[in-house]
Formats: sequence, C-alpha cells, structure tokens
Amino acid sequence: MPVMREKKPALVITFSTTTDAMGMEQFCHRQQLPGRLIPVPREISAGCGLAWKAPVEAEGSLTQAMALAGLHWQETYILELWV
Repeated sequence: MPVMREKKPALVITFSTTTDAMGMEQFCHRQQLPGRLIPVPREISAGCGLAWKAPVEAEGSLTQAMALAGLHWQETYILELWV
C-alpha cells in the first residue's frame, strides 16, 4: 500500500547568497535551532537557490536569533510543502 504524503505549512527563509545560507545552517546547528537547508521551492524565487525550512511556530525565535547574530536573509514565507 503506498504511503500518502500530505502538504503542511512550513516556514521558508530565503537568502541572497550561498554563504548566508551556509552560515544559517552552521548557526542553527550550534544553537540547536530547528530546520534544515532545502532547495528553494518553485513557488518562490531567491538569489542563491537555498532556503531554510523550519516549523511555522519557530518563526519568531529563528528571526530574533538571526537578527541578534547578525545573519542576513532575504524573505520569510509560510508555504504548504510536502512532508
């Protein structure tokens, strides 16, 4: 029997450069913040082609931590993505 996939809301943070995206990955791993790098979803376009995907409820804590750490990002989106 095939596994049914479903779409769920997810926070997607885009970056202008690959360096910014990689910096986000390193920062989040060090700080034990949720999420992972993904290719930018087709619904949006971003400069470097990489985005950070995290639970929607993490948006406030992630953007606050990123701002305090001096990280640069392009936009934040809430998108319905396959899980």
